Amino acid sequence: MLGIIFSIVAGAAMSLQGVFNTRLGQKIGLWETSVFVQGIALISSLIAAFAIGDGSFRAIKDANKLYLLGGVLGAVITFTVMRGIGSLGTTLAIAIILVAQLTAAAAIDHFGWFGAQCVRCGFRQFLGVAIMILGIIIFKWKS
Repeated sequence: MLGIIFSIVAGAAMSLQGVFNTRLGQKIGLWETSVFVQGIALISSLIAAFAIGDGSFRAIKDANKLYLLGGVLGAVITFTVMRGIGSLGTTLAIAIILVAQLTAAAAIDHFGWFGAQCVRCGFRQFLGVAIMILGIIIFKWKS
């Protein structure tokens, strides 16, 4: 149940962040917004890590070096979400982002990439993604 609640909060927060970042980007610039947002995220994360963190920064030497690219992906995500929302509007951009996320997540699960437990995708999963894409087309349809 907590996983569902966290996922709902994450989805809503990501939509809000996308809009907030886009509007700030219109005022100060896209990369300037990315620097500001990532800086605030760094400060917030440092406070949380030192206050309630249960891991160790020393263990980073044992991590797969590929996973250290998460920060680069964060900058890519911030920039592309701002550009998508700025170009398409909030709802359409987020809908397309959701389909892309679901497709990427399904591929990661299906092939067991990055240490994920292998969960095979079948016809129903592909149909679900196709229905989501159809929903975007219907949403965007002009009568």
